[in-house]
Amino acid sequence: TPVQTVVVEYRLGSDPAKPLVAVALTAVLADGLSMVYSFFEPSLSKRSLGNLLILDHVRQVRLAGLSYVYLGYWVQDSPKMAYKGEFRPLEVQRGPLGWRRLD
Repeated sequence: TPVQTVVVEYRLGSDPAKPLVAVALTAVLADGLSMVYSFFEPSLSKRSLGNLLILDHVRQVRLAGLSYVYLGYWVQDSPKMAYKGEFRPLEVQRGPLGWRRLD
């Protein structure tokens, strides 16, 4: 692929030998980071690891002086993806209408 991608690993501590708890496949774009796909340890769902991954990507975008974090695919009525809809401001791609703010 011509898109630069990285795999971001999240572990229980900074030691690489610690258990892996989440992963984000992230595309590096000119204006931000795109969270192509992410997954995390289901037994740790109470830790809100999806939110942690998003917040960490926001931090990385700010450090790099970029503007956007693209949260990737989102199904509005999916309980598993509901956490993505809690972030504001939030825009969605509406085909030929382009990006639109979601209220």
